Amino acid sequence: MARRKPAKGKAASNGYRQARQQAAKAHKKVARQRTDTARKWAKKVVRDHDALAVEDFRPKFLAKSTMARKAADAAISTTKHELINMARKHGRDLRLVHPAHTTMDCGQCGARTKHALPLPERTYTCTACGTVSPRDKNSARVMLVRAGLNPAGADRGRPLVPLGQEAA
Repeated sequence: MARRKPAKGKAASNGYRQARQQAAKAHKKVARQRTDTARKWAKKVVRDHDALAVEDFRPKFLAKSTMARKAADAAISTTKHELINMARKHGRDLRLVHPAHTTMDCGQCGARTKHALPLPERTYTCTACGTVSPRDKNSARVMLVRAGLNPAGADRGRPLVPLGQEAA
């Protein structure tokens, strides 16, 4: 389309119009594929869970190039939109959680570390209570707590009890 773009004030050629239609058709196909994938994933997640807590995520800072940023933003926003629609359709409880500091807060005691956890570091260790857990599980636990849901049933196990406070 860039080679066929008409000069300012001149009418577009047939080749330009045809190229524009082809580009629009390709974009529409990608959008439909993205929506289809998002719907299938959202239906599976909603069918398997009664209550959901999801980060209200905006991925603008993740991608380096403008094109990658737009693609990532479109995919994530489409998936979040379809998840919200499926939860509403199936009568599930879905809560959006603010994403700030989910990797810095402790899922057990709620204490916040002084520094951000680097991405290659996959284990979270709380400086306040000493809890050690995988980074993603800790973030999920923090989101469930922020959403007001019980994190005990999230990993299909019993809630972790700090040392010295075992139930009798």
